[in-house]
Amino acid sequence: MLIGYVRVSKSDGSQVLDLQKDALKEAGVIEERIYEDLASGRKDDRPGLKACLKALQPGNTLVVWKLDRLGRDLKHLIHLVDDLKDNSIGLRVLAGSGAHIDTTTPNGKMIFGLFAVLAEFERDLIVERTRAGLAAARSRGRKGGRPRKMDKATLTMAMAAMTNPKAVASKVAKRLGITTTTLYMYVNGDGSPKEAGTKLLGALC
Repeated sequence: MLIGYVRVSKSDGSQVLDLQKDALKEAGVIEERIYEDLASGRKDDRPGLKACLKALQPGNTLVVWKLDRLGRDLKHLIHLVDDLKDNSIGLRVLAGSGAHIDTTTPNGKMIFGLFAVLAEFERDLIVERTRAGLAAARSRGRKGGRPRKMDKATLTMAMAAMTNPKAVASKVAKRLGITTTTLYMYVNGDGSPKEAGTKLLGALC
């Protein structure tokens, strides 16, 4: 089954969808299966595209006029095409720099492979950057991962620290390895325990 998607950037009537729709119809997409958006490609909220992607099933082919109608940017396009591949959905591009891309053909499958390589490359870069960031943080005495949860010892120290009128909550939290939100979840500004803090102290006594 062929399912189409069309988009123009302006919704004030200065751009129309007729050209794209006619091209998709000529390619075999019926009117009822063409989804549309009147919005900039940079916008995350494109209800037409969301509905289109939701309607696609394994074995279907998504047909677009040009690649720039589909993705917000190259990164978004790579992930979108990679998702199509993972769900056994084809992609066909009718015009522009991606003209004649048809991933349901042997030559077109090579395009899917290229997008998959690009997606993997980006994932590897993210992992590499994350590791480099954690290494840099560790070299400065900071540890990665989730903030430490509140325990009895930490709570006791937090309460003692907050009894000081000059105490700054954010600094106290940082020194104890917890977030300011967690600190205030258990301790009042004067150092007295809140309900959660009282329960923690009682449970661990």
